[in-house]
Amino acid sequence: MNKFSTLPEHGLEACWKSPSNIALIKYWGKSGRQLPRNASLSITLNKAYTLTRVVAKSLASGYEGSRIHFIFNGNPNPEFASRIENFIREITSEIPFLSQAMLMIESSNTFPHSAGIASSASAMSALALCLCDIENQLSREFLNETALFRKASYIARLGSGSACRSVYGNFTVWGHHEAIYGSTDEFAVPLPVKIHPTFLNIKDTILIVDPETKKVSSSAGHRLMEGHPFASARFKQAHENLGRLVVAIEQGDWETFISITENEALSLHAMMMTSNPGYVLMQPETLTIMRKIQTFRNQSGAKVCFTLDAGPNIHLIYADNEQEKLLPLIEALKDLCFNQSLLMDEMGEGPEKLTCN
Repeated sequence: MNKFSTLPEHGLEACWKSPSNIALIKYWGKSGRQLPRNASLSITLNKAYTLTRVVAKSLASGYEGSRIHFIFNGNPNPEFASRIENFIREITSEIPFLSQAMLMIESSNTFPHSAGIASSASAMSALALCLCDIENQLSREFLNETALFRKASYIARLGSGSACRSVYGNFTVWGHHEAIYGSTDEFAVPLPVKIHPTFLNIKDTILIVDPETKKVSSSAGHRLMEGHPFASARFKQAHENLGRLVVAIEQGDWETFISITENEALSLHAMMMTSNPGYVLMQPETLTIMRKIQTFRNQSGAKVCFTLDAGPNIHLIYADNEQEKLLPLIEALKDLCFNQSLLMDEMGEGPEKLTCN
C-alpha cells in the first residue's frame, strides 16, 4: 500500500524560518551528486535568515501552465524561480508528491542579497524544510523530528551544498570525517561534542566591502578544483584542520581556533587565485581590513579573527565577552565598508517551524 495520501483539494502548506551559516572549515570542490571533496564545519547565524511559505496543491488533469510560482520579497524573481524549478526536478524522485503538485512559494530575507551572507544556504534550507514538512503531512509513516531534519538536510544539499548545514544550529559538520561521529557526505550533523563555554554565543559582525554579485560563481569555482594542481593538498589540509578545530572548540583554545579559521579563509582564496584560469575576489579593502584585525588582536590580545566566504566581504568572529573591547575596531572598519555597511549577528539555534498566516 502506498505510504502517502494524495494532496487534498484545498492543498497543504508549511512555513519555516531558516538561517544562513558561515563555514570556518571550508569545502571547495565537489564530486558525484553534489557531494563534498572534504568535510566542512560552520556556525549557524541567528539574525540572517530566510522566511519561506510553500502551498502545494494538486495539479489539475491536463494542466500545462507553470507549476511553480515564486515570489521573493513581495515580487516575482524569474532568475531564482528558474533555479527552483531545476531543484524541484532534481528532488522529485526523493519527494514523489512533487510530480503531481503545483507549488506557490513565497520567500523573504532579513538581509540584503549579495551582502556577504550565503543567501542560497538559508533559502534552500528553508525550502527543503517546507517540502519535507508537507511530505510528512501526507505520509502515513510520520517522521519524527530527527528524521525530518536529516531528510531536509539531505534535500537542501541537492540545492546548495552549504544549505545542508543550515538545517541545524550552532556548530555543524557536513562531510565524512573519522573524528566526527555520524558525519557523512549525504547530510550535515550537529557537532557531537561538548562545546567549551567560551565558544557559546559567538558573535559575527559581517563587514560589507562590496555588495555586488561576485564575478565568478561558487559553482564555477568548485568546477575549477577539478584538475587543480593543489587540490589533493587542499583536501588533506582541510581534513587535518577540522580535526584540530574540533579539539580547540572542546578545550576552549582560542589561539588554535583563530589560527585555523584564518588559515582556512586564506587557503580558500589561494585555491581561487591558483585555479586555471585564476581569479581574485578580494578587494583592496578586504586586505586592509584583515591586516587591521590582526594588528588589533596582537596589540589588545582580543579573541577575534576573520573569515571570508567566496567573496570580498569579511566575517569578524569573536567571543561574546569581547564585544565592548572590539567596538572601536568595528567603528574604524566601517569606513572601509561600502557605505559603512555592516551586519551585527551571532551564532543561532537553527531553523524554526512557523504558523502559516
